[in-house]
Amino acid sequence: MLECGPAPAPQDLCSHQESLSMVAAPSDGFHGSQWRSTCLLPTEEQKRDVGHPGRATLDESLGDRSPWEEELLGQIRAMSDSQRSRVLEAIQHRIEEHTQVITIPGGSSGLGLQLPRAGHWGPSTVFCLQLLWKEVADPGIRELLAPLNLEPQQPVEKAFLFLVYGLILRECASSDLVRRHLMRLLELSHQTAGQREGMAVASGIASSSHLQEVWATLEHLGRTRVLRTACTSPDYQEPYADVHWRWVSSTSLLCYGHMALHAGEHILPWVDNVISRMVYYFSCSCYDNILETSFLSAAVMLVKALKQEHSTRRYRFTQIPELIQCLLAILQKEPNFLATLFRQKIILVIMELSKLRPSLKPVVKSRILQTCLQSLYMLPPMEMLKSCLPPLDLAPDVMVLYQKSMQALDLLLQTFISENKSMDEMCFLLQHTEPWLKSDKSHECKRVVQTIFLLLKYVVDYVKLTDEATPSMLGHQIGLLMLLWRDRDPVTQSHSRQCIYLLLQLLIQQKGSMGQFMHLNKMKNFEAKALRRSEMKFYNLVKNQSIKVEQVAEILQGLFQELPSIVFKNILQTMMKAVTMLGTQHTQETVEVMLSLCHPSERQVLPLWKALASNNQLARKVLMLLYMKLKLRPPKELVRLSQQAELISLLALGTIYELLYTREYKATVRWAFAGILVGLLTQLHYLFELDVVEGISDYQEDSLEVKPLSPCRTCLEALKGLFWTTNYWEVFAYLQLLRGWELFEHLETYTEGVTLLARAMAHYDCEVKAVLGQAVISLKSSEERDNIVAILVITEFLNSQELTQYMSRRAMDNFLSLGLSSPNQLVRAMSLKGLTSILMDPKKVVLLRNQLAGLLDSFMGPEPQDLMGLMEILGDILHSLGTQGIGATSIRMAQHLLSLFEDEQAPVRGGAISLFGDVVHSGGKKYRPALKRQAFQALVPLLFHLVDSCPAVVMKTKLTFLRCAILLKWEFRKELFGKLAWGHGLGAENDIFIYMVESNFGSYHQFLMQALIYLGSPHKNLKRMAMKFIGGILQDYFTDLCFSLKRGDLKIFKKYLEVLKKDSDSVSRRFYQNFLEDITELSKFVRQ
Repeated sequence: MLECGPAPAPQDLCSHQESLSMVAAPSDGFHGSQWRSTCLLPTEEQKRDVGHPGRATLDESLGDRSPWEEELLGQIRAMSDSQRSRVLEAIQHRIEEHTQVITIPGGSSGLGLQLPRAGHWGPSTVFCLQLLWKEVADPGIRELLAPLNLEPQQPVEKAFLFLVYGLILRECASSDLVRRHLMRLLELSHQTAGQREGMAVASGIASSSHLQEVWATLEHLGRTRVLRTACTSPDYQEPYADVHWRWVSSTSLLCYGHMALHAGEHILPWVDNVISRMVYYFSCSCYDNILETSFLSAAVMLVKALKQEHSTRRYRFTQIPELIQCLLAILQKEPNFLATLFRQKIILVIMELSKLRPSLKPVVKSRILQTCLQSLYMLPPMEMLKSCLPPLDLAPDVMVLYQKSMQALDLLLQTFISENKSMDEMCFLLQHTEPWLKSDKSHECKRVVQTIFLLLKYVVDYVKLTDEATPSMLGHQIGLLMLLWRDRDPVTQSHSRQCIYLLLQLLIQQKGSMGQFMHLNKMKNFEAKALRRSEMKFYNLVKNQSIKVEQVAEILQGLFQELPSIVFKNILQTMMKAVTMLGTQHTQETVEVMLSLCHPSERQVLPLWKALASNNQLARKVLMLLYMKLKLRPPKELVRLSQQAELISLLALGTIYELLYTREYKATVRWAFAGILVGLLTQLHYLFELDVVEGISDYQEDSLEVKPLSPCRTCLEALKGLFWTTNYWEVFAYLQLLRGWELFEHLETYTEGVTLLARAMAHYDCEVKAVLGQAVISLKSSEERDNIVAILVITEFLNSQELTQYMSRRAMDNFLSLGLSSPNQLVRAMSLKGLTSILMDPKKVVLLRNQLAGLLDSFMGPEPQDLMGLMEILGDILHSLGTQGIGATSIRMAQHLLSLFEDEQAPVRGGAISLFGDVVHSGGKKYRPALKRQAFQALVPLLFHLVDSCPAVVMKTKLTFLRCAILLKWEFRKELFGKLAWGHGLGAENDIFIYMVESNFGSYHQFLMQALIYLGSPHKNLKRMAMKFIGGILQDYFTDLCFSLKRGDLKIFKKYLEVLKKDSDSVSRRFYQNFLEDITELSKFVRQ
């Protein structure tokens, strides 16, 4: 229902930092299901760093260091070589002891080591330096490190050890010491991804000062280890006896990548040697996922390093074709489905390499084109891409992967033509598409034609070819493209036509183009003349401004027929300007003709509607006319079944629905909000009268199938879209989370839906004044359906805080009295209800409050009777009091309702949670701070009840949780709603956890203490939710807890934790085992 914009096109390799692996590897133990949070809004630089293969961010920012970092480097530089040697030995020992593998999702990809960025080292990283204190016994070194205030009992992050190791090696003056300790580091196990990446990071940092020493060490490693573990033949399948060295070649590849990143201006003298080693180790090693990922990672780092060196363009490389051949080998081995971004990454690396000198030979470029086209075009059709995936723990978004991979191919072709701006190069590229143009598979033809179209569009718009072309050079391609004009796929048809027009335009841009046109076929001349005639017709229209009314239909119908074949921007712009002028002169006739051109759902006429929005006043007139057309509703007895689809009101409805999501009409829709809303509500009632209800209830929001909506569904989706596109998302969310939109799917519940919608609008003050004015007009209408909608809206608006500012009591009394004489029973009843409301009879406030006090005594008693009935009555009183509120009583009610969240009966839990949401909004401004505190106290219980065993409780919890977030003014309220409404699984749980915790900075310890109670919950869902929550808090906010928890809190924590030790549930016992050490560590830092 809600439209999403297309993914932005990639610009270059460094603008694409997605992880190469989109599939998360499960972790061992309970930690696999914990929530994680780092920050809600990472900086742009941090976003670019995420998942980038081989991105070395540790040492790139050391030029802009914090005082703490400067002090660390100062201490390292103050050491003697012997002291540094002992520290390095201590780190080696600590790494060997360390059993935790620190990787991001991606398992053994070799890309996942997370290291702290320079400039972003926090307190937890400071604790890591305790290894320099704990492992080194030398008093002199302890004295040097004393200013850092290190303590010997802090936890160690393994990744940080490699960083410190590299920094110390970099600062060493002794070449022998560097070689010796680097070799010892490389002799550690190469089994895990974190270990391999850590070794490479340390080597890269060290190489920035000791490039020759690091190179010599890697050469020694290659001779003694890499070649020994290399497979002797492709069929070699004997398992390795020593997994310690199994992936040493992958480590070497990563080391060369990091060396390139840290080489700086020295990269060029060494680059061919680096590439030759990468190619050799890749070629002679046993091929697996780890090897290919490490090689690609190293290649990305190499390309990044070359892009940063300005003299690269003047350097003549010798190993680029061999490097590209290895990348193509990886691409060829990719499976025939999309689960990762490997294809995109490989193509983007090749694209950057193709810019280097000397230029690639045609045979190399031909191999690149053949491999890349085959890898992408032979993928299954779009509708089958997802179903072709193997079973995965976390299914990737195959549509995004496909789009990014195809965008990379487009960039590669654009780079080829930009590097050689000749018609020969264009023909060379097009020749490689010929086999695919001849394919008998529709999806392959569709892909290649789109590729050709985007390439030609790029060349026409941005490239000036240096030599002239003759028709014979392109004749074969034009012929193949012409054959696709009758393809059964309309997209292929359209793109093939546009390709030929672009080829013609390319020829026009060349010298002597008129002579060349004589050699083209008759079809081309016919199409070109048609375009020229259309352009001249509209050009005269713009000039003369004297079109008669009877000409409007002829002009617009002719333009509509030509519209699909227009690819020239200037022609299209001229025509759209003409449509704007035509609409300005004859607005009503233009709107009527455009409604008749095609069904709005086909969207072919949408460019014409956009043209009418270029003028603000004209756009308003258009919406007003559509609103008037919407009201043309003939009675059911006058409408034949065959005529229903042709009703002008249905065409207006479909057009309004499309314009809601059209950017050009955004401001105008906001201006006409009230009229559109009332019009849609009455239109839906009219469709129920016509009994046009087919397809309204079987609509699926998450379905990828594109098919026209039924009239009723179109009306309902337009109603929903009106609130979403105008950013009144709180009203949309209120109904979505209560499943209130479903009430509009049946005539029997239609009035409940309108009432609930009006209540939400009054609560969030959504266009109350404007909608009230429209409702008053509808109340005077002779149509019964208008009266029903109007009275339902007005009676609910009587509870609005601002209503008396818009209309006096006397005026409201007159309008409500008007409804008493209506022939419709519902209108009479609702009018009477409105006349007896608090707003119209303020004396009732005292009576209702007295009644509320008596009910509260029963409600809060030790053994209340009929809790559900009491809560329902209390809710009705709250709603009746409206803006008057209940004052201090609201705090007592909120406190008591909190205790009912854990009631054994699901209806009681749900009723209490729902009523709590009303109560925290009923105290008025005076008591709002106190009610905010109550809302804060409810956050943890509400979060846990999102997994309540009763679906009805979950639904009510979602709304109350969101209402608390709105009351507390969280920053990410709209995003939270999205996760509550449509999120599923651990990912959604993790996001909600982040929104909650990060929106309440400094409250981590309070959340933790609240969550402990649920470790003893008899409900398994709540208990496990509490474990996830506590695990996430401990993992992500350990440092903050050190400063905020007290000894007494830890005693309570241990008490609850000890109960899990002998729990019958294995998950509970595992949770105890995993976090007992964390609690012990925590106890060392908390204050008294």
